Order: sequence, then C-alpha cells, then structure tokens
Amino acid sequence: MASHRQTSLFQPRNEVSIHTLATGLELSITQLISWQRRVVEFQWEVARRPHETQNNQLSLLAEPTALVAMSHLSRTWNPLNLTPQNMEFWRWPHAPHKGAAIYFVHDRPPHLDGHLLLYVGETGQADQRWRGDHDCKTYLSAYAEAVHRVALASRLSIRFWCDAPAAVEPRRRLEQELIQRWKPPFNKETRDRWSTPFTSDPAEGW
Repeated sequence: MASHRQTSLFQPRNEVSIHTLATGLELSITQLISWQRRVVEFQWEVARRPHETQNNQLSLLAEPTALVAMSHLSRTWNPLNLTPQNMEFWRWPHAPHKGAAIYFVHDRPPHLDGHLLLYVGETGQADQRWRGDHDCKTYLSAYAEAVHRVALASRLSIRFWCDAPAAVEPRRRLEQELIQRWKPPFNKETRDRWSTPFTSDPAEGW
C-alpha cells in the first residue's frame, strides 16, 4: 500500500536509500515537509492562475492551429483532472492505456493540504513506458524511503493524458511546456530550482 514502505514497489536497479542519492545525511521530518510544502504551494499558485502567460509559450502566429491549441492547453489545464492510476499499473493483465500519452506522477501526502506533481513525461507507448528501468522510479524509491524513515505517509499515483500527439516532436514540445509551467522537481529541467535531495546529482541529465 502507498501509505507503507512503498519503495519496494518500484524495484530499482540497486538498493536505493536517501543515503546513496543525497549527501550521505538523512532528511529530518522538518526538512522533508518543508521541501514538500514549497512544491505544493508553488503548484497551487499555478493551478489558480490558469491563464498566466508562460515565457516559453509557442508563437500563436507562427504555429499550426493544432500546436496553438496544445500550447493553450498546457497553460490552462490541470492534470489533477485526470484519473489516478496505481503506480504498478504496468503489472495488470490488460494495460489501461496505450499509444501516445503525456503522463504525470503525483503524491498526495496526507499531512499536507495539496498534491505534489513530481514528474511529467511523454511516451509513444503508454503501456510500455513504465516497464523496466526508469530513473524516475529510482528517485521515487528514494523519496518514498525518505518519507518512510520519518514515519510519514505517501500516496503516489500516475495519470495519463492519451490525447497527446502521435508525432514525437509536438508531443515533446507539449511535455516541455507542461514542465516549465508546473516545474515538477524530478524532471531534470527543474531539479535545481527545488534542490531536489532524491537524485544523485542535481545537474545530471536523465
């Protein structure tokens, strides 16, 4: 269950703990909650200002209509409106999602009044992307271990938006707009902003 030692769910390549992925020091409960709260408060502000113009938005005059619509979507749409799935969905006999998708990894800590959007990704095969090795799994495992060590609970989930473009380039552009808007802390583009303590090197690419 998510509220217990959830690190076992992700089966990382190696045994992972906050010791090996951070500085060798464990996070205190105060440090961890403070980090979570900063992310929640920022993303809550994003959600309540859906029409805010982003610096990296696509040119509305230079882009095809479909891309303009997607750019508008990335600035107005809340991924929490999507149905949450268990993080082990890929083990199910029948995949709930197939084809191109944008996906979102969330936590809903019961001790906080809000969700954390931890990661945004894109895939051409929604039923395959989460199988096998994935660095986000390793970071989530370290995150869940840190939460467990200070006797807190996590409620991790993943959500898929399956109307994403089939073509790789526009799908990745949409992914980047969403990352720049929501600034999820486990994406390489935004880890420095949050001083994310669950990765081996904040400047290292995935």
